[in-house]
Formats: sequence, C-alpha cells, structure tokens
Amino acid sequence: MKNKWMVTLSLLMLSVTAAIAGTPPAPGPTPVAVDRATRLEVIDTLIAKLNANYVFPDKARQAEVVLRQHQRDGKYDAINDGKQLAKQLMEDIDDVIHDKHMLVDASARPVPPDDAMPPPPQTRAEWEKQVPPEALQRILASSLGVEKVDHLAPNIGYLQISGFGPVFLIADKFAAMMNKLANTDGLIIDLRHNGGGGGDSVALLISYLVDQRTRLDDTWERATGLTTQYWTQDKLDGKRYGGKKPVVILVGPDTKSAAESFAYQMQALKRATVIGERTWGGANAARPYRLSEHFVAFIPSRRSISPITHTNWEGVGVIPDVAAKVDDALAVAQDLMQRQLNGGAPRVATDR
Repeated sequence: MKNKWMVTLSLLMLSVTAAIAGTPPAPGPTPVAVDRATRLEVIDTLIAKLNANYVFPDKARQAEVVLRQHQRDGKYDAINDGKQLAKQLMEDIDDVIHDKHMLVDASARPVPPDDAMPPPPQTRAEWEKQVPPEALQRILASSLGVEKVDHLAPNIGYLQISGFGPVFLIADKFAAMMNKLANTDGLIIDLRHNGGGGGDSVALLISYLVDQRTRLDDTWERATGLTTQYWTQDKLDGKRYGGKKPVVILVGPDTKSAAESFAYQMQALKRATVIGERTWGGANAARPYRLSEHFVAFIPSRRSISPITHTNWEGVGVIPDVAAKVDDALAVAQDLMQRQLNGGAPRVATDR
C-alpha cells in the first residue's frame, strides 16, 4: 500500500475531495452541464480506464460491450446533467461488474489529472497538507472511529469502532484502548456500523490480538501483476491482548470495506467468532481516475487474497459464524462469551 493511490471506501471521497477542492464545497448541489462532446469524452475515457486498470480485465471488456451498445442505441444522447450521466453509467457498469468500490461521479469543481491527485498520505504531516483546514480540525476533534471502550459484566471488554482511520492518526488511540482492555477475560469488537478505512489500521488492530508475527491478506495489483504479503506488527505501543482469550466480532450490512477485511481475516485465522448479519461485500481497493474536467471514476485495481481461503469477501460479504439480527447481536455475543468463559462451546450457524 505504500506509495500507492489505493484506498478503501471511507477514505475515497475525503482524499479526492481534498485533491479537487482544497476547500469545503459550497452549500447545495451545483449542476454540471453535459453536451455531446462531453458525453463522448466521458464514455471513451471511462472505457479506456476500465480496460487499463480494472482488477478483472474480462469484466472490463464486458462492460465496454454494454456501454458501446447503449451508446449506439442513443441511451445517453438526451442526458444533459452530469449527475444523471454519472448515475446512468454507474448503473450500466454495475449490470456487469457488481463491484462495491466502483464509482462514477460528477464534480462541480474541476477534477485534476491523474498524476496530480495526491496519493493517500503516509504521515500526519502529509495528511495535514491535503485536508482542508475546516475538515482538519473537525477530524482531529472527533473520535477517529473509536466510539466506545467499556467493560461489561463479567469482565468482558467492549470496543465499538465506526471506522479505521489512517494509522498515523489512530495508533495512539488503539494503544490507549488496548491498555484499558488488556485485563479483560474476553473481548467483543462491534463493527456493525463501520464504513471502512485503512488496511494498515486493520493490520495494527489484529497485531494486538495475536501472539506472534502473523501473515494477513495478500494483495494482487493489476498494474504490476505482483502479489504483496502483509503481516502483523511485532512492536506495539499498547499492551498486547494476545491470541488465547476469546474475541467476538459484531457485523451487519453496514460493516464495509476495511471493517469487512478485519472480520474476514480474524475469522479465517480462527481468532474470532463473527456474530450478526452478512456484511456489505466490498473487497477490491480503488483509486480515482479523471474522465473529463468534471467527471471522475473510482476503479478497483487491487484485490485482497487470503492465504488461508485463497479468495475474499467481494460480492458475498463476510458470513457470520453465528447468525443474529443486527440489533440482537450484542446480547447474543454476551451470552456466547459468558458460556465460553465458563467452559461452554459456542453455537455455530448452520446456514453458512
């Protein structure tokens, strides 16, 4: 991930907004007018970018066939609004590709060329240069995704995370929360409303929950054809929770992207029991590409590959070990955890 413009869902819009705007957007939607020349440019460039970068080349070619047929049929000819054109193109692509991280959008402000879009920052200093001042203060004053750190009876830790922020911002919070939870007998991690974030932060949290250096998901990159291995961290700022105490992860349809990665990897490692409903289903990392002055496409060009399952959760989501309604998942987890701590066996879903 280093030095690559590859991010997951909750970081996509923040990064490209900073690149495009530099300042917060004006209140209310601003229409983007579209003429015939713009339609041709957007469609031609979208097809070229898909064929050059989408993680599954055969699917990109299928999308081209669909888009060209619609173009010949005049489906786009009457569209003169940018948002409407982007929405229609996205719907037509989705008929073929079904990729959760694919997005076509129109921007009232000019979209910079591909090589002018800053990659995701690797340090706080780089991040502060990219984020608008108003957003900077708001983000730093927020929870940074760590919503709740608590102790439940009898001595069960509870951690609610709404997003995996950049590792250079979240590392101190992770250290503090793990220090607070270190002496609990078991841990419930609530990701039911987590929109995703950074893979490095996922790896950092998993590092606290294992005893030794552990191989996590690999990633395959379309541009190079290379597969990169990712591992847990050896040195941590907080107390290591370790790999023996029980961990339960709560998930649902609003568990997305990097949050799914965390649940999927922990499940594959047999380090946690996943409880709740099937997750969102987005596993391929994307980056933005300029289609025209006011159009951008986020195209997934890397995919996760588990060294254990040899696949990922794209399109299917993470399937819980124990099925439960989202609103009931915490109560089910507490019951299961208490039985585990008392020596009882966990119940495993039969409909996986």
